[in-house]
Amino acid sequence: MLIPRRDTGFVHPQGSEITPRAVYESRRALLRQLAGGAAGAALAAWAARDALAAAKPPGKLAPLPGGPSAVDGAVAMESATAYQDATGYNNFYEFGTDKSDPARNAHTLKTRPWTVEIEGLVKKPGKWGIEDLVRLSAQEERVYRLRCVEGWSMVIPWVGYSLAQLIQRVEPLGSAKYVEFVTLADKAAMPGVNSRVLDWPYTEGLRMDEAMHPLTLLAFGMYGEVLPRQNGAPVRLVVPWKYGFKSAKSIVRIRFTEKEPATAWNKAARNEYGFYSNVNPQVAHPRWSQATERRIGEDGLFAKRRKTLMFNGYEAQVGQLYAGMDLQKFY
Repeated sequence: MLIPRRDTGFVHPQGSEITPRAVYESRRALLRQLAGGAAGAALAAWAARDALAAAKPPGKLAPLPGGPSAVDGAVAMESATAYQDATGYNNFYEFGTDKSDPARNAHTLKTRPWTVEIEGLVKKPGKWGIEDLVRLSAQEERVYRLRCVEGWSMVIPWVGYSLAQLIQRVEPLGSAKYVEFVTLADKAAMPGVNSRVLDWPYTEGLRMDEAMHPLTLLAFGMYGEVLPRQNGAPVRLVVPWKYGFKSAKSIVRIRFTEKEPATAWNKAARNEYGFYSNVNPQVAHPRWSQATERRIGEDGLFAKRRKTLMFNGYEAQVGQLYAGMDLQKFY
């Protein structure tokens, strides 16, 4: 496999704490006390604004503010990852396999004009310009945990709206059971596409009920600005209870299908990357444990690995989607 590992000598960059631990621990304690009842929604909005302020972007991109979200689980009560870490340390193999390659190479990506084609088993197929997609529904700020299959994690304030808003607009047929996402594969702009790392274009998929879940986000921004190119501009998917590679970047096509779509990493290594790829500390990757994770920004000498949460901490919201399923088999 081509995912870098510690035992291959890969050196992770050092992140920086955004908020002193004593400060945000006391803040979280207060939030836990007050999150119930009528104060909950107001506190969630306050926490989202606080997370954004703590990890302020440099202001080089167009602003894209998001309003508070009423979706259950939309705001993780945790300190946001530093903007420079979230934009400088990520996987976007179309631009290279090193963590710094996307930030270094993605300047070649042209995000205007941009269209997303809706096709397959829907009543209203067609092409959507990015401007029309942005205006389709009110933008919300969602502060989500992001867990990579490699064993590291972040907390990112995204801007977007539930994918369900778009799905309802295009009216899937009753025979549509899955949603496939196809991303851009431009050899001229994306040097990684000229490699054989994966079968291009990069594709991902969700079951229809997963795609319709209100936590599944169609994202256009992060940290109060439009998406940086290296993070999947101009539109990407964010599915917070699944490993990060399930959240397709720079989407150009959304297809509704009756059969489970083939997905990029599942095609590359079926025994390592299942279709569902839900975050599950009890199901190890064949080559490493998933029981713990390293939070980017907590890289000090005495930093401890965090325990990975079932469904990345979203079990209360999404656990019912998988009731009765063997999660060891359907990993």
